[in-house]
Amino acid sequence: MRLKKGLMISAIAVVGILGLSACAADTGTTDPDVVVPEFEAGTTMADLADAGKITIGTKFDQPLFGLKGPSGTPVGFDVEIGKIIAASLGISEDNIEWKETVSANRETFIENGDVDIVIATYTINDKRKEVISFAGPYYNAGQDILVLEGNPEGITGPEDLAGKAVCSVAGSTSEKNIAEYDVDLITTDTYSNCLEPLRSGKVIAVTTDNVILAGLADQNAGEFEVLSNPFTEEPYGIGLGLTDDEFRDYINDVLETSYSDGSWDAAWESTAGKVLKLPTPPAVDRYSN
Repeated sequence: MRLKKGLMISAIAVVGILGLSACAADTGTTDPDVVVPEFEAGTTMADLADAGKITIGTKFDQPLFGLKGPSGTPVGFDVEIGKIIAASLGISEDNIEWKETVSANRETFIENGDVDIVIATYTINDKRKEVISFAGPYYNAGQDILVLEGNPEGITGPEDLAGKAVCSVAGSTSEKNIAEYDVDLITTDTYSNCLEPLRSGKVIAVTTDNVILAGLADQNAGEFEVLSNPFTEEPYGIGLGLTDDEFRDYINDVLETSYSDGSWDAAWESTAGKVLKLPTPPAVDRYSN
């Protein structure tokens, strides 16, 4: 993170801005009593802070993490993390543009500049790091299996799915992971679109990260259940431009501050925490792409 000369470059500089709440809805400016860091010209942080707005890619169909609400604005843990990052730049909630981002277009949106960052149950992996960069992780999930309530097929793990029809999302890490078990894979663009095939018997299971499946089961109470037997580790990261090391480091600073000041806990408890226990936030990985 580069700040204008004379300002401290430390997590302390971020602490004072994570709690921003009183913002001017029309301009994106913050409460005049709150001091917002001035970033060195030419950095992404300076550009976003000066513009007073940010475009964040997230999912609109993921209960607990990113679900389009009645107001048309998405809600969930990923959304709250986005608000924390925006607030650290002096950008109000009203000046965040939320862009629906599905698994297959996340890298494309970042590369094309359609979004500034992507926070969308986005697993960090080496292949993706060839074209984009990640801050984080900010949460560690694990791939699991969703079946009909009562588990009529007696599925206990991915090995039981060999040769059977299973639904996942095209372009996702989950698709690649489950393909290794020789399943009859049916893909779609969103996980919610896997539910009707499961209901009808076209597939016997849906697979993706456990937190996503928990949200789907919670939203459709009495229809589905999660095996609760994860078979992978899925570190969720925040996607951004491949060579923007300063912005990545800055977001990592913001995440670490949110762990220590309680804002990460509050974001979880108000969203995913309604269904899942509060986890320990993961250590950010300060690698270089």
